[in-house]
Amino acid sequence: MTEVLVQPEGGPGPGGEQQPERSVEEPEGKRALNTGARLWGRVRSKLLRQKLDPQAVQTKNWHMDVIEMNGIKVEFSMKFTSRDMSLKRTPSKKQTGVFGVKISVVTKRERSKVPYIVRQCIEEVEKRGIEEVGIYRISGVATDIQALKAVFDANNKDILVMLSDMDINAIAGTLKLYFRELPEPLLTDRLYPAFMEGIALSDPAAKENCMMHLLRSLPDPNLITFLFLLEHLKRVAEKEPINKMSLHNLATVFGPTLLRPSEGESKAHLTLASDIWSHDVMAQVQVLLYYLQHPPISFTELKRNTLYFSTDV
Repeated sequence: MTEVLVQPEGGPGPGGEQQPERSVEEPEGKRALNTGARLWGRVRSKLLRQKLDPQAVQTKNWHMDVIEMNGIKVEFSMKFTSRDMSLKRTPSKKQTGVFGVKISVVTKRERSKVPYIVRQCIEEVEKRGIEEVGIYRISGVATDIQALKAVFDANNKDILVMLSDMDINAIAGTLKLYFRELPEPLLTDRLYPAFMEGIALSDPAAKENCMMHLLRSLPDPNLITFLFLLEHLKRVAEKEPINKMSLHNLATVFGPTLLRPSEGESKAHLTLASDIWSHDVMAQVQVLLYYLQHPPISFTELKRNTLYFSTDV
């Protein structure tokens, strides 16, 4: 991409420095023919025909030059901006990218209910990967996943083109990576102990009340995104005869990612026996499996119900 700036006579340059007054030589009677839009068009045409200096392309500094046409000398400033840079949207001044950023920050910045990356990855999986054998279980190529991560973080306009050309397992892997790199799991650190207690309840009615109350306790962006993902995973499981991915398989893949102990609790578990850690992983899988096996859960209905139930066991 080429940016051209024709400086006013004796005015400041691109860097703010004062420019020397330029001399413009015009043969008498030709002024009307070579000014304004016509002159600008001819300057632009000549610039586009010129070879780009590789060293100039690498620098971000303005390059000064003079072009003469029909006796008129035009002094101009030019710099080169790479295509990748020109396609990037202006990121937030507070927090950039989507990976490793709180979900509430991302949805607020995007003015959306569900992060764009989640919506687009799920849409692509349902479009051409829902019948893929082992979808979400088979890992994508790491370099492809990192490339998608970089594109989503940059909010590049080429995202949709790249998604349509990318291997579907890499897209599924990117979605999993997004949830894995959240600063805290989707179901939150604060509610983790309560989820572990709730799933262990033996009374079906008490478990139902507790598990629904825990969903109501989630921040809205987390809850809406969780319900969005939940319905998607159910649709994937409907194709189990083809893709070999049952509700239990999907819960095994996503459970420990969406629900995991806080960093402090994880460090404490390192001093305990490995079977205790394995028990927690099984409980994380069971929590997600509970919601996957549950009839459709409506965000509106959850919020409408104002009854609160104790999670004590």
